[in-house]
Amino acid sequence: MRHELLWLLALAMAAAIAHGQESPTPADAWSVVEPDYEWSFPRDHGSHPGFRNEWWYFVGHLADASGRRFGYQLTLFRIGIAPRAPELRSSWTAADLVMGHLAVTDVEGGRHLFAEALYRATPRLGGFGGPPDSILAWCQAPPGTEGRWSIRWSGGFELAAHDERTGIGVRLTASPLREPLLQGPNGYSRKSDTESAASHYYSVTRLETHGSLTIPEAWADANPSARATSAIPPASSEGTTFPVTGLSWMDHEFSSNQLGQTQLGWDWFALQLDDGRDVMLYMLRDESGVDYAHGTIRTREGSAQWLQPRDWTLEALGAHQGYPSGWSLRIADRNLDLEIVPLVLDQENVSAIVPGLRYWEGAVEIQIAGKRAGQGYVELTGYGDAGRLPF
Repeated sequence: MRHELLWLLALAMAAAIAHGQESPTPADAWSVVEPDYEWSFPRDHGSHPGFRNEWWYFVGHLADASGRRFGYQLTLFRIGIAPRAPELRSSWTAADLVMGHLAVTDVEGGRHLFAEALYRATPRLGGFGGPPDSILAWCQAPPGTEGRWSIRWSGGFELAAHDERTGIGVRLTASPLREPLLQGPNGYSRKSDTESAASHYYSVTRLETHGSLTIPEAWADANPSARATSAIPPASSEGTTFPVTGLSWMDHEFSSNQLGQTQLGWDWFALQLDDGRDVMLYMLRDESGVDYAHGTIRTREGSAQWLQPRDWTLEALGAHQGYPSGWSLRIADRNLDLEIVPLVLDQENVSAIVPGLRYWEGAVEIQIAGKRAGQGYVELTGYGDAGRLPF
């Protein structure tokens, strides 16, 4: 579950028409998500042309040698314009857009920055692939920054992204510590009572991560008393790069139709407990509240149980800038009574490219009786003036 918004699809349609392409083929021409999909790894780490939407999503908690903590997010999206590229003699002909989101949170400094890129998937701007080739998804860095944003597979995931305007970047190797976890029966992830509202969805819930992370020079002092706001530093300021290690979470999802007609957004939780268990929960909302929900809990040994809404209770403990902030989570039959605490309150990503695209993507700490019990990430979409999430 991630964030392709209604107006984002409209942007794709407008881009196609502006360059002489046909508008998207009706939805029934896209590939359909089926419960009996035959998974194969590492093949399925790669792209799945024909499905309308796809994303490779990485988040994680990192620290340098001194223990200074950071959170990061890198997501590359494939947004289908049409099931296949039109037969036109044009270097701009494309079947997909590629969108990249990069965010870094400085935990001790209480700061968060977001960068983005959006291009047509053409040979010079971006594209998608998969094993046996190493590239899974890539795009040019944002204007003003040299190089590429990329996600590669070489027995582990290689992540690279940098943005000169904000001064943030990552160059990481994320090596799976566990096999891919199929979310839902055979990775068939329902999003409503309508069978067509579903995706193929798996997670790699623990990835040992090392590499480097770059923050603005203005953030070099982590002393909270000297902290700046999350405002973007001057473009001329050089970044400071830290060798880092930590633990990441990866989601890969592809579909042609996810959200039901009345659904507005979702709350998504990816939790890594210190006792070795992993928990994923999502709750889709309509105007009256939670409309559909599902979850998975994985033991330290690797076995998984799918969770129904009756299996857990989740209560927001507060609010910040229109988003819920802090939660109490109880999964009774697993003897889990957790508090989920944002490490930084303001971890909202706000697009400067796509009007109205905003969502909270934040690093959190898990506590039991006031003591640390794990870490995770939470994603909140469709709150406030954010657009409807149509898939």
